[in-house]
Amino acid sequence: MTHGHGSAADDRRDPPGASGPQAATGVPTYVDPIDGTPVPPPPGSADPSSAGEPGTPPTGTPATTEEPARAASGGAWSPWQREQESSATRTAELPPPAAPPGGWPDQAPPAQGSTAEPPPPAGRASARSGTAGSSGRGRTLVIGLVAGLLGGLLGGVVGHQLAEGGGSVGVLDSPIPEPGNNAPPGAVEAVAARLLPSVVQIRVRSGSGGGEGSGMILSPDGLVLTNNHVIDEAAGGATLTAVFQDGRTAAAQIVGRDPSSDIAVIRVQGVSGLTPIELGNSDAVRVGQQVVAIGSPLGLGGSVTSGIISAVDRAVNVGPQIGATDSTVLNALQTDAAINPGNSGGPLVDMQGRVIGVNSAIATTGGADGGSIGVGFSIPINQAHRVAKELESTGVATRAVLGVNVAVRDEGEGTGAVVGQVTPGGPAQLAGIVDGEVITRVDDRVITNGDELVAAIRDHAPGDQVTLVVNGRLVQVTLGSKTG
Repeated sequence: MTHGHGSAADDRRDPPGASGPQAATGVPTYVDPIDGTPVPPPPGSADPSSAGEPGTPPTGTPATTEEPARAASGGAWSPWQREQESSATRTAELPPPAAPPGGWPDQAPPAQGSTAEPPPPAGRASARSGTAGSSGRGRTLVIGLVAGLLGGLLGGVVGHQLAEGGGSVGVLDSPIPEPGNNAPPGAVEAVAARLLPSVVQIRVRSGSGGGEGSGMILSPDGLVLTNNHVIDEAAGGATLTAVFQDGRTAAAQIVGRDPSSDIAVIRVQGVSGLTPIELGNSDAVRVGQQVVAIGSPLGLGGSVTSGIISAVDRAVNVGPQIGATDSTVLNALQTDAAINPGNSGGPLVDMQGRVIGVNSAIATTGGADGGSIGVGFSIPINQAHRVAKELESTGVATRAVLGVNVAVRDEGEGTGAVVGQVTPGGPAQLAGIVDGEVITRVDDRVITNGDELVAAIRDHAPGDQVTLVVNGRLVQVTLGSKTG
């Protein structure tokens, strides 16, 4: 007989001449709860009648109120059995008990880690035995059998399917769904689907090279809005070609351009039935508002990016342009939607698909050829609309002027725009402004430097009346006009 890892079946053999269960000895008879046939006892269920001498608690271990009764009734409880009795919910593995003198009588030692409840001692009724305990053991067994049957049935069905199909059952057996446009109104994909037919790629080619930009359709017969710096080489003889979303191409010509505002209008030749954009209101734009930018970055036509409005009324000096007499200073919308070289002239739109800006410039840390770092600038559409309308009608555009010269990049930023020289007979002189005074506000907009003053004035139309704060006093000025 082994002490823990031998086969219990080898040690439970009936002696010669024995027949059937020994019910009279107090050994429980176990039957299958399904059909009532006798089954071997569960592992760890010993014959209490052959357990040896009655056990007593170890020295120093207080006896429980049940243990004297067990001793008096002749029940033999080992320390292992007592622990199971007092801690029924314990499930940690326990080492097998040491064999009593003479070995284990007619059975293997209890299995290591067993949590089965030991049978009651022979010759008495246990507080844990009886109908409740028996029915509980039967219910557990039946549930296990049902689960096993279900598992076997399911396994058989799956195995049959695999055998019959000759491969895995998965998504490859499912049909591809029919395409559909399920984008909710206001989603980026819905905005893109609406605007892409109204955006064109503009290619500029000359003997010395060329470039690309973007534009937006203003009329069914081919009027297109873009940036001046996209098409300015065409003023010197380069050719313009418009590429539509469906792949068609057509030649284009300049209608008018305004370097000071960086706005231009061209007309595509021999087209009709185009889909124009819808104009929004840039004065209603809010910081944090979601927007979508569409264009041809790096020549990749029909590209769509999205982001938010990061700031409004951002003064951006892009330097002098071809044909300009002054530096171009934009009063821009700032966005983190990705804008890259080639996006210039394309639309910045709200989530209703209405154009609120003309993408024009970016800030970058990679030099002149750097890409987006999430700081892009768009000309507000209200300003671009006014300029484009003049360009369509006359080929030139006017801009508002105050009639002063300021240091566009003056030192001492944060103190306002210092007036360097007042233009004789200009709006500023007529309002009483003199050289050396400091302008700190235009209407409700705070002015901290010369760029911000130029941007604030150019955001207005000629003839608008503005209120300035000059050296702390309020000054009313009617803006003048200048062409080119």
